[in-house]
Amino acid sequence: MYTYTPRGVCSRAIHIELDGDTIQHIDFVGGCDGNLKAVSKLVQGKSVDEVAALLEGNTCGRRSTSCADQLVRGLRAAQAAV
Repeated sequence: MYTYTPRGVCSRAIHIELDGDTIQHIDFVGGCDGNLKAVSKLVQGKSVDEVAALLEGNTCGRRSTSCADQLVRGLRAAQAAV
């Protein structure tokens, strides 16, 4: 399991489990609980590139990032850590 520390968002950590390029499990700590549980379910079983194409660059309010965008950054970091 890889733990990513997001920046500029409400969530404090993202726990990431990959099997190669496939997302096995995502768990957000903090943030909008219901929304982030839904995001976690929606991305499970998808490839990192597929999720990145959908979520990268997504913003939250006036912020230049979002938990979804930070997830993509975490997924890329998890890939690089292997």
